[in-house]
Amino acid sequence: MTTQSSQLQAPLNWEGSLPEYLVYRSLTENFGKQEGVDFTYQSPLLGGRLFKGGVVLDFFFNNPPDLAINVQGEYYHYGMGVTVMQNEIIVRQQMAAEGINLIFVDESDILNDVDYYVREALNYKDHSRLGAGR
Repeated sequence: MTTQSSQLQAPLNWEGSLPEYLVYRSLTENFGKQEGVDFTYQSPLLGGRLFKGGVVLDFFFNNPPDLAINVQGEYYHYGMGVTVMQNEIIVRQQMAAEGINLIFVDESDILNDVDYYVREALNYKDHSRLGAGR
């Protein structure tokens, strides 16, 4: 196994997706963020998946306190059609009403240059297909 291929694998005990793991690793190893101190991974809000209108944010930050990052997988978030994309936009609006800036980061961007897109997200810049700039 080459170093490059091992970098594109999440540990066996990781419960999320590979892109989520890469963002997690970037946050902790390259940006000095600590889970439980600076952010929570898979944070349920407004009832989480158990209640209508509830959401689960991939990365919800305590530091800064008004930021969240959601990873947008190619298959589920874009490949499942406009209804899923509309739901993501609604979640963003719902979080804005709670004072939270939800930044989406596309899987393809993460696989291309995770540190750049994590840095941009930490600076409240959304380059995703659902971002305001696209």
